Amino acid sequence: MKILIINGPNLNLLGIREKNIYGSENFEKYFEKLKAEFKEIHFVYFQSNIEGEIIDKIHEFGFSFDGIIINAGAYTHTSVAIRDAISGVNSTTVEVHISNTLTREDFRHKSIIGPVCKGCILGFGLGSYKLAVNSFIEDK
Repeated sequence: MKILIINGPNLNLLGIREKNIYGSENFEKYFEKLKAEFKEIHFVYFQSNIEGEIIDKIHEFGFSFDGIIINAGAYTHTSVAIRDAISGVNSTTVEVHISNTLTREDFRHKSIIGPVCKGCILGFGLGSYKLAVNSFIEDK
């Protein structure tokens, strides 16, 4: 199984920014743990603060990978273009968020990409990514 993980804007600052919301571990360390736990899965990780680069990555892998796990960050609430990219590829996509966006500011309550995803996982810290991986394994 092949899974692409995409993190959007500002998620390169995990472990540094707003630790009370996002925790103190950076994603690269967590990603190594995820790969060690799921050795049978080929993972590719990509992070960008640029909407077009995220879209390009969805296009690049979205026809050949079994799944995409995306934390689009703030683009979750604003990007019709990322939504259209997810809709335009064959790979099943799961939306994840580290925090429970429904308990935060009102503008974070609506996901533009959620309706074109298999499901949305929020509020379980970095463990949200593991839950998404397990959802692909259970569907196999």
